[in-house]
Amino acid sequence: MIRFGTNPIAWSNDDDWSIGDHLSLEDCLRDCRAIGFDGIEKGHKMPAEGAALKAKLAEYELRFAAGWFSTGLLVNDLQDEVRALRDWIAFTKAAGGDHINACECSNTVHGNDAVAVNDRPVMSDAEWDRFSRGYEELSRVAAEEGVAMGYHHHMGTIIESAAEIARFMEMAGPHTRLLLDTGHAWFGGADPAALARSYMDRVSHIHCKNVRPAVAREVREKGLSFLEGVRRGAFTVPGDPEGCVAFEPVLKVAAERGYSGWIVIEAEQDSAVRNPFEYQSLGLRSLQALAAEVGLIQPQGA
Repeated sequence: MIRFGTNPIAWSNDDDWSIGDHLSLEDCLRDCRAIGFDGIEKGHKMPAEGAALKAKLAEYELRFAAGWFSTGLLVNDLQDEVRALRDWIAFTKAAGGDHINACECSNTVHGNDAVAVNDRPVMSDAEWDRFSRGYEELSRVAAEEGVAMGYHHHMGTIIESAAEIARFMEMAGPHTRLLLDTGHAWFGGADPAALARSYMDRVSHIHCKNVRPAVAREVREKGLSFLEGVRRGAFTVPGDPEGCVAFEPVLKVAAERGYSGWIVIEAEQDSAVRNPFEYQSLGLRSLQALAAEVGLIQPQGA
């Protein structure tokens, strides 16, 4: 079953809380219900207790799609990481969810305004081994608990480029799954459709993020931070003519491989500049039309 969701970073940013500070959680959830989303991911303005979050979302007829889980496998003891994951699994289940978006954040720069995204960390061979083994163990624990966990390749982190995604998926064990993010793939130099063809059978979650190529180039060429790129409008939603990501090939592969799960518009913009209701409405309409066209969902009214 396909469910369409969004992320509250289109309203209030999680890395820079000043972006969207003028909007409340209620503003966000009212918009999501009016637009027609099935659910939403976790944001910093949401309740920190799972049952409370489930109840809050239910007020707006929304489900909990997933939440971000930061791992520290390169610096922490693995058993400490397992304990932290079990706590997050308990939260996820209490919130009514069954998916976790994981990303190694022990040395990331994506939330640091003082560091260019180009200066992200690069792992040594020993770190690759430690990380891939540790992440596979966390994935095994999640599967054991009945929760899917997808690794979120992300700008400014250790898994960003096409080569790094490929190496990670080759080294990872049978429990490891991928969160396929179209925008981070394109920005990191990977072809989202090629990733879909290679890994769709191991994809547990899809983020549909669009990219404004001129802004992305500016971020690279001027050595800007990830957050500065967000402020300048590097990302946008499916259907925006300023964006360059082709979503149809990704959704077509998803249909061909029998993908079932969430398709989430995760596209952070400055909500004081770009109205989230308008952009998210455009994104959902565009995705639903493409999904129906490739046979991933039934056309509305069929």
